[in-house]
Amino acid sequence: MPKYDINDPTDLDIMRANFDIITHREWDHYITLATEKNMGPKNIGILQMASRKAGISKYLSPKVINWVLELVEELEEESE
Repeated sequence: MPKYDINDPTDLDIMRANFDIITHREWDHYITLATEKNMGPKNIGILQMASRKAGISKYLSPKVINWVLELVEELEEESE
């Protein structure tokens, strides 16, 4: 996953778009994977919060979106 600059408007738009294309079903899958891998309550909690905000990234801070996308990338790499 590329490193995003949360202060760059272009990177923010890319991050928000990447977040918004993840469906509720995919979030449930990521939450299940994180729980199975014991990723910790903070990481699982942020994934659950992201699931509730699926498709509406405008209500999340850039730091939270970046954190969630990094977790998703980590989970995808481990599941392959």
